[in-house]
Amino acid sequence: MKEKDQELLLNSLKRIAPGTDLRTGIEYILQGKTGALIVVGDSESVLKIVDGGFYIGCSFTPARFYELAKMDGAIILSQDASRILYANTHLYPNPLIKTSETGTRHRTAERVAKQTKTLVISISQKRDVVTIYIDNLKYMLEEPRIVLSKANQALQTLSKYKEGLDNLLINLTIREIEDMVSLYDVVSILQRAAIVQKTEKEVKRYIYELGTDGRLLSMQMEELMANVEDESIKVIEDYISNDNKLKPIEVKSFINDLSEEDLFKLDNIAKILGYKVENNLKEFIVQPRGIRIISEIKRLPDNLMKGLIDKFKNLRNIMDASVEQLSEIQGMGRVRASLLHDRLKKFSEYYLFNEPYAYKGGISPR
Repeated sequence: MKEKDQELLLNSLKRIAPGTDLRTGIEYILQGKTGALIVVGDSESVLKIVDGGFYIGCSFTPARFYELAKMDGAIILSQDASRILYANTHLYPNPLIKTSETGTRHRTAERVAKQTKTLVISISQKRDVVTIYIDNLKYMLEEPRIVLSKANQALQTLSKYKEGLDNLLINLTIREIEDMVSLYDVVSILQRAAIVQKTEKEVKRYIYELGTDGRLLSMQMEELMANVEDESIKVIEDYISNDNKLKPIEVKSFINDLSEEDLFKLDNIAKILGYKVENNLKEFIVQPRGIRIISEIKRLPDNLMKGLIDKFKNLRNIMDASVEQLSEIQGMGRVRASLLHDRLKKFSEYYLFNEPYAYKGGISPR
């Protein structure tokens, strides 16, 4: 699933998560075994396919929602689901829109979602199943205990992947200090970061589906994911090809949108970065601009960071520069240059000679 579709699904699950009035109303309908067809949105494209029924125009409460669902026809809610607009309506989407569903209610729901790009909820009367549709996406809600079990498993997987990413970043830092970075090192990190972020989306989906019951899991996930996106952006900024016209955030998006199969082909990530590599990625030596490491040891204003990169081109030249050379950058000043010089020296000594960080081994991108 593409990143845009994942965000669309996550936002839809948020709107019907346990703890919301809309979810409470849905639970009432499930308990009453009445079934329902609900459209959450009153755009022009929705109102064009609405026929019959009657206008309600009242504020939303779960009890009113449940009582209106006892009637045949669809219920139309406002975009934020704060008001019940129409009830007992008939929906007439384009019958030529393809649908994989068989039941009348679900076929209508899928076609309405595809035609109007609006969130549509179908509640099965016989099977007690809630299915949501939006655009071309379909998702069936599961029982909270099953969702909680899946969420815990996914969180454990996320923790494992994140640990692997941390190890790869330590390895990259050491190789950068030693000026021994290969393109393989870089794309392996971006591959792992993409896997971590894809797994995060899966955990988020479960958390949103759990609603208020997922708060503890949400805190654990946020702690795990701290700085992951920022680190991957900085790696891209350090190694994106000079000929690449894409912005780093666009590069990250393209990488994250790769299918699982394409993501495990490291050449694909190298191409997105702007490199044309015919030989082994491990033999293709690259030099970092130094943005990630300098940002870690000394926060510099954007103009000074740009001046530093423009003057010295790469991290090795910055690390070899004297205080006098660093202070030549406009706005740097001798005091700031001296601090940067000393911190770079201590930083390199810490990673090269501190045993816990003297990580030299490769790690499988999987």
